[in-house]
This record gives sequence, C-alpha cells and structure tokens, in this order.
Amino acid sequence: MDSTVASISFKVLLASLPRGEPLSTAALQARGLSAFRASALARSGWLVHLARGVYMLPGDTLTRDGCLAFLSQQTPGFHVGGKTALARRGVRQNIAFREHLNLWGDVPRRLPSWFTQRFAAGYQATQLFDDALPVGLGLQPLPGCDARVLVSVPERAMLELLSDVGKLQSLVEARDLVESLPGLRTKVLDELLQHTDRIKVVRMAASMATRMNLPWAAVAEKNSERIGGGARWVAVGRTGERLDLKRP
Repeated sequence: MDSTVASISFKVLLASLPRGEPLSTAALQARGLSAFRASALARSGWLVHLARGVYMLPGDTLTRDGCLAFLSQQTPGFHVGGKTALARRGVRQNIAFREHLNLWGDVPRRLPSWFTQRFAAGYQATQLFDDALPVGLGLQPLPGCDARVLVSVPERAMLELLSDVGKLQSLVEARDLVESLPGLRTKVLDELLQHTDRIKVVRMAASMATRMNLPWAAVAEKNSERIGGGARWVAVGRTGERLDLKRP
C-alpha cells in the first residue's frame, strides 16, 4: 500500500480511537489495524509504543480513569478499593499531595510501568471473600464516571481497608475512617461479612463497631461469632502496631 494512502487511512481511523487511554493491539485490530501495521505506525511516529501490544496516540494525555478502564479489561475483578474507594465516595481524613490508588483484582499481576510512572498506585489480589460471593457484589461505577471503572461501595471498601491494617495502613486512620462512615447499609454489610473468611477483618469490624456504638455493631458481632477462631487474635503488622482482637 502506498505510504500516502496508508497515512490517510490512519488519519480516518484516528477519529474513532478513544482519547485519554492506552490502545491495545486487540482494540486496533477490531478497527482493522493489524499488529504489524500498528508496529510500523509506531516506528514512523503515528503511534507511541508503551509496552508490548500497548500504544497511545502521540500528543495524547493518559487520564487516570482511562488507564483504569484499560486495566480493568485485562484483569478479572479489577476495581478501585479500600481507602481510595472511600475517598472517591467522599470519605477521607486527609487530602494527599499525590493520590495513591488502592487497586484490587482476582489474580496476581504487576502494574505496568507506563501506568506507575504516571500514577502512584498499589495492586493486590488478596482473597478477602470466599468463592461463594456473588460476582461483582459491592462493586459499582461512580455516578457520572466511566462505567468500566468499578469502585467498591462503602461497605466493601471498609472491609478492604481493615484488611490493609497492619500492612501499610495505620490502625488509627482506619478507625477514624470507619467512625466517619455515614449510614452503612446493614443488609449489604451483612451479606459481605457472611462471605468474609479473614478472621482479622471480621473481628476488627466487630471490635470497632462495638466500641464506637455504631448502628451495625450487632451484625458485625454476629459474623465474628460465625467465623470462630480462638478467644483472642494477636498480630504485629508491618506498621509496628499491635492488633489484639478478642471474640465478642
């Protein structure tokens, strides 16, 4: 194909390509552009090569949600969780100079360098719930935002936050965030707790709710009894804080 014709064809294709997010070879092939042609276009400056099979448009600026939408298509169960999910739903203690994204998914993976160079983020595939949890329970897009980007609802985000205590999450901040959570839905929280199989998380939820006299304390205590375990659960996390959780 004549190079002039090829460049004109690609210019026409440009109008249909999304802005603000990476482009996979699969997405380009769906629009009639082969992987070989994409590679050639990158060498000639019509595309910017980010990683194997991943490109972006020259002069484009990758957005946070555009990148998250792209990653969600590659990773089962991918979502914004924990403290970041609470912050995006309006619950936060401190405003960070640079947002750190708490990302979750169902399978282990490393975030690509083209993403971490642009956004501070951490990813984990911690199995917080059992396999019987309905797929997508407690995950919803934010109103007015990209529907492909799922964010934990407050009830699920709280449990993910408690899971991180003792890792890089301080107990004090977690306690303050839990106390400031407005009107958690008891029915939703109960269903999530019924599928939570981590003793630390369930006991911590029960302990905090009881001490703060929160409306959902009875639900948390019920599930703490359900999950069983010894009379006391003690651990020292990476933050150096001691977690001493008794059965209710």
